[in-house]
Amino acid sequence: MTAQNADTGTSRVALVTGAGSGIGRAVTLALLQDGWSVVLAGRRMETLQETIGQAGDATRTLACAADVADPNSVDRLFATIQAEFGRLDLLFNNAGINVPGVPFEDLRLEDWNSVVSVNLTGIFLCAQGAFRMMKAQMPRGGRIINNGSISAHAPRPDSAPYTVTKHGVTGLTKTLSLDGRAFDIACGQIDIGNAATALAARMQTGAKQAAGHIAVEPMMDVKDVGRTVVLMASLPLGTNIPFLTVMANAMPFLGRG
Repeated sequence: MTAQNADTGTSRVALVTGAGSGIGRAVTLALLQDGWSVVLAGRRMETLQETIGQAGDATRTLACAADVADPNSVDRLFATIQAEFGRLDLLFNNAGINVPGVPFEDLRLEDWNSVVSVNLTGIFLCAQGAFRMMKAQMPRGGRIINNGSISAHAPRPDSAPYTVTKHGVTGLTKTLSLDGRAFDIACGQIDIGNAATALAARMQTGAKQAAGHIAVEPMMDVKDVGRTVVLMASLPLGTNIPFLTVMANAMPFLGRG
C-alpha cells in the first residue's frame, strides 16, 4: 500500500541522500515500510541497490547515483525526480562525511574543504532543489529534515570540520523553516548520537573524550533513527518538529567532561 499525504491525499514521495549505508539506509527502509515511495541518492549505485535489496520490494524505489557536492549532479537528481514522480514530499538531507581527527593546527585545507563541500554545501544544494520543487508543485509544499548530529550542539576533540559544518546545518534549518512558511514547506532537524553504523563503529572500541582519555561509549540501534524520522515525516505540514535529539540513553552528552 502506498502512503498518502495527510494534507493532500496524494501518494508520498521521499528523497534520501546517503541512502547506501548507515543512517540513510535505515531511514530508507523505515520509510518504505511506512508506505512511502523513496528515491535513493548516493555516490555508489551498488550500495543503493544493496539497500533496495534489503527492502525486498523495489516497486516503490528509484536509485540515483548523485554527488551532493556537485551542483550539476544535484540538478540532474531533481530533474529525474520531477520526470519520474512529478513531486517531492520529503527530503531527508543525510549525506555526510568526516576526516580523521587531528590537532587543529595540523588540519589540512583539503580535508576542511572536503567536509564542508558535502556536509554543508551539499545540504544547501539539495534543500534548494527541494524548495524549487515544493513551491511549484500542486498540491504545494513538503518537508525537509536535515541530519544535524550531536555535533551540532557540542564538539568532540579534534573535530573542527565536522563540528563547524553541523553547527552550520542548524543555521540553515532555522532559515529554511522561516523561508518555507509561506509556501507550506516545513523544515526540521534530527540530531543523532551514537547510532550503530560503520561511521560510528570507533565509539564501540573507544573514543577520545573532552578530558583527553579514551572511553567506550554506548550505542543505539540505527533502526530507532529510522523510526524517529518516520515520526517527524508523518506530521501534517501545519505541524513541525524544528529540532529533535535521539541518542543512546547512556552516552556521555548531557554531563560535563
